[in-house]
Amino acid sequence: MPISVYGTLSEWARRTSSWAELRFFSLVADEPHPADGLIYRLRHWPDLPPVYRTANVYRALSVMSHRPVNRPWLVAHAGLDQATLDRLLRRLESQEAIEVIDASAYQPAKGAATRTQPAVETAAR
Repeated sequence: MPISVYGTLSEWARRTSSWAELRFFSLVADEPHPADGLIYRLRHWPDLPPVYRTANVYRALSVMSHRPVNRPWLVAHAGLDQATLDRLLRRLESQEAIEVIDASAYQPAKGAATRTQPAVETAAR
């Protein structure tokens, strides 16, 4: 039973994703950022200046067009540093190209344990 928005998205990604790195990603980051509780989903493809036409940005946008992702995922798996990610997200917001979901607004169910470690798939699946 999912216990949060992240849990729901994580369970959905596990069932539908062929990307192994999305299946085992932990919410715990080495250095938390104030916006770590936000989840981003691409609404439409943005107009990008040449500085953002890189493999890392296209990788991030491609995944965001299929599923919502959070900031730690973008840093860890898309290969974007914090400063580049901040500038990219501001540009996407100014173009209204992303939907921003504040996952911290959703509280876990009463009495439910919070998940801080990645789920491990068993051989039975």
